[in-house]
Amino acid sequence: MFNLPKYGDGLCLARLSQLLDALSIDRIRLRKHSVVVTGSNGKGSTAAFCASIGRAFGLRTGLFTSPHLYRFNERFQIDGVPVDDELLEALVLRVATAIADLKQHTLDEVFGAFEAQFALACLYFQETECEFAVFEAGIGGRYDPVRLVGADITCVTSVDLEHVNLLGNSLELIACDKSDACISGGTVVYGENCLPMRSNLAEYNRNRNVTGLHVGAEITISNVFASAKAQAFNCRLGAFDLRALELMLAGEFQLNNAAIAAALFILWMQRMHPDATTSAIDHAVRTGLRDTKWPGRLEIVQRDPLTVIDVGHTPDGVAQALKSLRAIHGDDNWLLVLGVSGDKNVDDIAKHLAPNFDTIVCTRAYHKGADARVVGAAARKAHPAARIHVANAMEDAVRLSQQLARAVPRKIYVAGGLFAAIEYATVLRGGKAQDLVFF
Repeated sequence: MFNLPKYGDGLCLARLSQLLDALSIDRIRLRKHSVVVTGSNGKGSTAAFCASIGRAFGLRTGLFTSPHLYRFNERFQIDGVPVDDELLEALVLRVATAIADLKQHTLDEVFGAFEAQFALACLYFQETECEFAVFEAGIGGRYDPVRLVGADITCVTSVDLEHVNLLGNSLELIACDKSDACISGGTVVYGENCLPMRSNLAEYNRNRNVTGLHVGAEITISNVFASAKAQAFNCRLGAFDLRALELMLAGEFQLNNAAIAAALFILWMQRMHPDATTSAIDHAVRTGLRDTKWPGRLEIVQRDPLTVIDVGHTPDGVAQALKSLRAIHGDDNWLLVLGVSGDKNVDDIAKHLAPNFDTIVCTRAYHKGADARVVGAAARKAHPAARIHVANAMEDAVRLSQQLARAVPRKIYVAGGLFAAIEYATVLRGGKAQDLVFF
């Protein structure tokens, strides 16, 4: 979209600050009206929940997320609607022109594509006068573009071993990096799997006077009820006792994401709209969570045979999704379609999935997919007794898995990587996986 490399040269913060200035972004307004979502897993769902709550309160709400699943426009939304093609083209031109001017006159550095997209989101939300904006981080927090939001209300949804060369080779280091998206004096809301690191995070944040609130401590989840159609739970944060909150998104892990989103909005409202009534905020949280739709997360893409996709792509992410899949749809009669991105640890992903399925179709996504034979070898190592099929093309994987599922019959679970899951759904619906354009 910007004809830029995925990553720029070194640290992006200084050059990106110059770009925001060139676009006349009001950084003070940006900070006041925004919250930032970081984490390893659950960022997209949490950001979507939070934006939906803001919209339910009646605020003009911007949402910046990545990656997109089907269309690039999905990354930039206002009130749940992706930016239209014509306006997106105009915004891209303005950002690209500003980058070119900087490089010609003052700056000899290479911008990354995500940096340009972040700047575009800032410009879009400012010019459309968004009252509330939710920014999802890319990789970390310390050096991520979202640090320039200057938000004093942020979150770390979860941490997993990912991008260790950049973020650090332990969960504690990764959690600390992502915490740095929050400015001094702010508050970070931590997901439940950060709770064991609570004391370390408190010391890390102490000198910046950053407060940490943790799901499982200051934020509690109770009275959980789940079915194949919905989930319900109670959530308490300070004076807010939110009962019988409903989610249409599947997966027990979404309770963590929803609780974080509610906390982010409540904290932001207490700062920006201290006169808002508890009942009005309660209504917004309740309505926003219930109305949130976010594709790709344990999404049913076909009923007969039942076919479910999940875009999780870290070990903890795939493990949590599998646990919820079985709780919702049962343990038995599943067939796995497994595809893993080439930049991931194929063996690690396979060992979390393969042992739970006796029939596995291994495939390769057109976009960044690991070789299907490599995936097959990893699945065989993880589960030697399983029947392993290798389908080199996604079209073959769809055809074969559907045939196998109808013959027994079985249910189909497509997991292991974002690109594999989305390509499978696209082909199943009659589209061409090659036509998808990912960043």
